[in-house]
Amino acid sequence: MNVERILATKGSHVVTVSPKAPIAEAVALLAANRVGALVVSEDGTSIEGIISERDIVGDLAARPGGSLDAPVASIMSSEVRTCHMSDEIEALMEVMTEHRIRHVPVVREGRLAGIVSIGDVVKSRIGELEHARHELLEYIGAR
Repeated sequence: MNVERILATKGSHVVTVSPKAPIAEAVALLAANRVGALVVSEDGTSIEGIISERDIVGDLAARPGGSLDAPVASIMSSEVRTCHMSDEIEALMEVMTEHRIRHVPVVREGRLAGIVSIGDVVKSRIGELEHARHELLEYIGAR
């Protein structure tokens, strides 16, 4: 299975936030959209960074009381691992594991085209395994 099939199932909508937006806005967007990360983008198509719940919690721990008025750019991860529609899920799992990340934006022709989470990857792998199990049971039953 590849990334394109995951997006065909889950959709390609990506919640973005401006790098200039206050961290409080990012918190509100995370909660309202029930997502774990936002792509940081001024125009909704380019990727300037990514901000996750983990980034916000880390900032609050580093600066007790934190500053929810600080701009998203001050705590976002600017080195963003991306993937492409044709990437296989196994390769994506390796990237997520190696870099300890849970969200990977999908890029098509240099533009943001979706986002895949570790939950999406796990769900697709379970689906693949269930399909294989079903085929094996049918094969065994047919004998």
